[in-house]
Amino acid sequence: MSDQRTYDLVIAANRLPVDRVVAPDGSSQWHRSPGGLVTAMDSVMRGRDGAWVGWAGEPGEAPAPFAEAGMWLHPVPLDAQELETYYEGFSNDTLWPIYHDVIVPAHFHREWWQAYERVNERFAEAVCEVAAPGAKVWIHDYQLQLVPALVRRRRPDVRIGWFNHIPFPPVELFAQLPWRSQIIEGLLGADYLGFQRVADAQNFLRAARRLDGRATRGDTVIARDADGAERVVRASAVPISIDYTDLESLARSEAVQERARQIRTSLGEPEVVMLGVDRLDYTKGIRHRLKAYEELLAEGTLRPPEVTFVQVATPSRERLEAYKRLRTEVETTVGRINGTYGTLGSPAVHYLHQSYPREEMAALFQAADVMLVTPLRDGMNLVAKEYVTCRHDTGGALVLSEFTGAWHELHQSFVCNPHDIEGLKQTILRALRTDDKERRRLMRALRRRVADNDVQRWADRFLTNLDTAPHKTGPKGA
Repeated sequence: MSDQRTYDLVIAANRLPVDRVVAPDGSSQWHRSPGGLVTAMDSVMRGRDGAWVGWAGEPGEAPAPFAEAGMWLHPVPLDAQELETYYEGFSNDTLWPIYHDVIVPAHFHREWWQAYERVNERFAEAVCEVAAPGAKVWIHDYQLQLVPALVRRRRPDVRIGWFNHIPFPPVELFAQLPWRSQIIEGLLGADYLGFQRVADAQNFLRAARRLDGRATRGDTVIARDADGAERVVRASAVPISIDYTDLESLARSEAVQERARQIRTSLGEPEVVMLGVDRLDYTKGIRHRLKAYEELLAEGTLRPPEVTFVQVATPSRERLEAYKRLRTEVETTVGRINGTYGTLGSPAVHYLHQSYPREEMAALFQAADVMLVTPLRDGMNLVAKEYVTCRHDTGGALVLSEFTGAWHELHQSFVCNPHDIEGLKQTILRALRTDDKERRRLMRALRRRVADNDVQRWADRFLTNLDTAPHKTGPKGA
């Protein structure tokens, strides 16, 4: 270990929470990255003395470690070849499809796996370098599933937790992975494994028992360390959330409320604004909601310009073939809908393939009468919680897929099965036709749920579970 400063709390994630932004004069600054993990962890780390290990977002040599917004950031280098094999390849063309119901086929390449092993080793080394004796190490997500065991091998003194932001697949899908035993072994290096849903934790425990012969009992599984000693690892659900107080304060600001009014004016003051906000990903159900909307237009049930639909599709993984095909399909569908049902100055779909700052998103949420959150599979989907939080006026309606982690908390939403296009159409109409008093009652209940289970409570629960694992906390555990 080097003699550099070490920290009692170390976060490890694929990306650092910042991106380098280069100004026209050639100078550069670090700005906060978009994305659910960074948004969640930003408020968690505020006021805590800790380090964050991750890739800085640029291929090649990593920048020197630096302090930013009260955190010590320790960049891990990735070269262009590793981005192609570890990240685009194994993480997003092997693991991502398997963990999302194989909506598109997964691809298996040994060189991708070898890159995944190599990069996970590098992350583990960086974690060990900045972790103080007895530190808590909190590892995030599917890109770093080998890191818990790699850290334990080097640093048995630290307390290791891992949180999965995406679903964990049923054993029948996980079994397809040629390297399933190595991933189970990697995860069992942790003291505590956190998942979005109870079903995800159960899927992991079943995989460990049925595919790797591990002994399980309740929400625990027996691991065996390199010295032969047995250790009990706990796996349970601890669903992620958002910074409710911060986002609601932003949504209540006069600037955001004025921007929401401007958005509706720019859309032509329609009677109904429907909104979708997603990464452009095949798991998000964008094609399904467009199909449902197009059929409602064809039937004459919805008519522009009285009703309009805004779809924000943030660019994502644009070099992967599945994402290229998806973009072509979505944009072809949008063009067909607008060509058939739009009028001059009043498109039926306003399609925005770009990212927006938080202020603009908060205004869009306030401008939308109906929020369509229709993933085919999603670990949580924080957009649903962000929409509810921004509706301090208790207006609006949330149409929510039953295949999101959010559905397990937000039962007062208008629930849909996005695979059932006819059912999705009827759910959209029910959200539109439910009387205002009932919609406000539902929105108040949704807002209470999100406020009571915000990101700080999530972090506190995770860290408490990590402290006490394998034992449960509280009268019924957590």
